[in-house]
Amino acid sequence: KSSVQTIGEEQIQNPYTELLVLKGHQDIVRFLVQIDDCRFASAGDDGIIFLWNAQTGEKLHELHGHTHKITAIAPFSSSDVAEEKTNLIITASADRTVIVWDCTSGRQVQKVSCFHSTVKCLTVLQRLNVWLSGGSDLCVWNQKLDLLCKTSHLSDAGISALVELPKNCVAAAVGKDLIIFRLSASNNGSEGWNILEVKRLVDHQDNISSLVSVNDLTFVTGSHIGELIVWDALDWTKQASECNFWDSSVHPDVQPEIKLSQSPHETSVQHLTSDEECVFAAVGKGIYVYNLQMKRVIACQRTAHDSSVLHIEKLPNRQLISCSEDGSVRIWELREKQQLPAEPVPTGFFNMWGFGRTNKQANQAAKKVQENTPVYFLELVGDLIGHSSAVQMFLYFGELGLATCSADHLIILWKDGERESSLRSLTLFKKLAQNGDLQLKL
Repeated sequence: KSSVQTIGEEQIQNPYTELLVLKGHQDIVRFLVQIDDCRFASAGDDGIIFLWNAQTGEKLHELHGHTHKITAIAPFSSSDVAEEKTNLIITASADRTVIVWDCTSGRQVQKVSCFHSTVKCLTVLQRLNVWLSGGSDLCVWNQKLDLLCKTSHLSDAGISALVELPKNCVAAAVGKDLIIFRLSASNNGSEGWNILEVKRLVDHQDNISSLVSVNDLTFVTGSHIGELIVWDALDWTKQASECNFWDSSVHPDVQPEIKLSQSPHETSVQHLTSDEECVFAAVGKGIYVYNLQMKRVIACQRTAHDSSVLHIEKLPNRQLISCSEDGSVRIWELREKQQLPAEPVPTGFFNMWGFGRTNKQANQAAKKVQENTPVYFLELVGDLIGHSSAVQMFLYFGELGLATCSADHLIILWKDGERESSLRSLTLFKKLAQNGDLQLKL
């Protein structure tokens, strides 16, 4: 029997009781990106990009230009002095091309086909008005997709993730390594740029699978074997680290056997997100809440789903949303537990209450901290059933609802049923009032 929590039909705290199914894609939909307050783009393995209205579900544009699956997508706002603000998106594909699209007209602005390998990630440095593309090289582009500079060939594995750091720096995940690059403008006054590797961090024991910026001071990485490292974003030193994704009571001598016998999916950090106070980690089938100040996990749901959790986000309230390979989307609430004096403290994942081996004095200090700090738990408050296959990711649009994409080729817009019902009633009332005015005039 599955150990995953279940929830009945009475889901008082789940507002998403109405759904719109958006069809168009012919293959797995892997990416959703927000363009503005009410528009988003979707892309996936069919190589087509769709632009949608998040309020109505209307298909606004269908963008054709790639011949293979989309591997990365990023939104970008251009605002030249002479022009009005233009919303653009940039897409990379396994066909080794990158295309810039105008979101208003749906037309192709620029296309580049000079890549030696697939671009796996894209990031926009809005402040510097440049794009970065990561594959076997790291390339810097201007808005017109002129190549400003690039690194030499990094590795066969290539760059799997990029994150912007302060002082014109970026962190790139290249296999197990984390490479810090610095961008600098050329001194000769031209638009030229230089990109320089300034540091290589080799602390991870396995490939880096997730990378997230917390704030201007901190960023976090996660690996396939469940390591989580908190980094200083200014001097790139390690602030904290956790690597114990299995039972902490296991003797270190037999740890390699434990690793080998476990499925890599059970400990892989699939996705990380942060609200500056905590890091929320999707690890295997579970969700873990790591408090950055306390440097420990304050809540976890070890089996949040039946299969791997692929994406997780913290909402502006105390709720979290997660989606999984099992096709489910779930809403969680972070709540404080009423702790009894005799309640045992959980141990295990992330070395949950400390780092590594500690001496007796440190243990006593940790015990004191545990007694004085609140304990939290994640409670399941909503279950969104609609997709028939793995839900890849989602976008939260506030009162407009939630958009999810899946391997079932569908996008679903989840709406607040009560809100939508009242909006329809209001629209109907206005129409009746207008008709009444017309009859009076006649």
